[in-house]
Amino acid sequence: MADIVGQRHITDILERAIKAGRVSHAYLLTGPRGVGKTSVARILAHQINDLPYSDDSTHLDIIEIDAASNNSVEDIRDLRERVQLAPVSAKKKVYIIDEVHMLSKSAFNALLKTLEEPPEHIVFILATTNVEKLPATIVSRTQRYGFRSITEADAASHLRHIADTESIKISDEALQLIATRGDGSFRDSISLLDQLTSLTDAKSGITVELIEASLGLAPSSLIEQVLAAVNVHDVATVASLLDTSIEQGIAAETLAGQLTHQLRRDIISSPQLVPLLDSLLDVAKSSHPDIKLLTVLAAATIEQKQPKTAALASPILEVSATIAELTKQATRKKPVEPKVGLPEADQQPTSVPAKDFDWASLIEHTRKEYLALFSVLSKCSPQLKGTELTLYTGNAFYKKKLDDLKYSTHLFQSLKDIGSYQLTVHTIPTPPPPKSSQAAAVAAIMGGGEEVSVTDALAANA
Repeated sequence: MADIVGQRHITDILERAIKAGRVSHAYLLTGPRGVGKTSVARILAHQINDLPYSDDSTHLDIIEIDAASNNSVEDIRDLRERVQLAPVSAKKKVYIIDEVHMLSKSAFNALLKTLEEPPEHIVFILATTNVEKLPATIVSRTQRYGFRSITEADAASHLRHIADTESIKISDEALQLIATRGDGSFRDSISLLDQLTSLTDAKSGITVELIEASLGLAPSSLIEQVLAAVNVHDVATVASLLDTSIEQGIAAETLAGQLTHQLRRDIISSPQLVPLLDSLLDVAKSSHPDIKLLTVLAAATIEQKQPKTAALASPILEVSATIAELTKQATRKKPVEPKVGLPEADQQPTSVPAKDFDWASLIEHTRKEYLALFSVLSKCSPQLKGTELTLYTGNAFYKKKLDDLKYSTHLFQSLKDIGSYQLTVHTIPTPPPPKSSQAAAVAAIMGGGEEVSVTDALAANA
């Protein structure tokens, strides 16, 4: 079992048990695909019988059954009859049932009776990638061994051994990329290496560029450029790079997967990108993955642009509801320590009086700092009375947006930034009421409406 990669926690235990003569009547090998379950099952079967093993080894008393194609109750009943026969020449008759989770419910019931009272000369080795599909009664009657995914380091190391043995010219960077694309499956990594070997000649060898072109991957430089653009808040560059990837025929799902893998590696040094890492997981589920990837990256770029220190200094993180509540917290008077050398009047905090509140300044500020808030706020109609700012959102959807903690927090911060944090904000999910009493009466009769300036309408149509 020394040739099995990355499963020493299992192979060492099994080897010690075999040497001590402790052989179970049933083993259960579980774990992801391509990590050596079937290979270990075959080697174990030979070691139980003190038989030499090679990849081409066959023996009459070692029987392999593929449960995917032999999963009926009749197949298992036939097996129950055959297990009563003594081994031909070996000490034990070993049945290897691969992908055992594929058995039918009736077949499991039939197998259970054999596992409960197995003949002395029989050993079952069950292997599966979906242990959760096995009945608990089956699992409880076996010795279970859980296989792990192969680490990239183990995969790359063993692939280098194979490449050197087979005289395959390949760079360490290319080996690392193959190990990464193997996704924890050693079998998949070897298959990919074999596939790439047939696409190149001994002189040029296997390069990173060849692997990227063969698998439709984005160049590593493109991945780095996209993440760099996110970090410097450059939405235009992000969109341009995505257009470039589409022109090169790179699938959005593939690009999202590469970005996910890179972010997972960099998450300790870039913890601010955790929300982006989470959002990228939804790209493959979307009906329009290319658009979804653009919106995910653009949103992360805009979020990165928003100031973080100001949010930490404000009381926003300790509240959870409306702008009005935020305003009450912001306007609570706190004791101010006297500053030496300043008259008392100069020690009071200042802000723009309510009568000097400028709606255009608020809109422009949100356009620059909080684009998502701007897209909603610019569709609202404001009405200021004293220190109360009423926002007529036109519909319930926009009101719900503004009342959301994220939007309300950004609105509060924007009001604070332009010096109007003393305002109390209310949101109403309707158009603003008509200014004239006559128009209001007509609107009431007609069931509501919005006042429109004839002059503005004519100017808009001119």
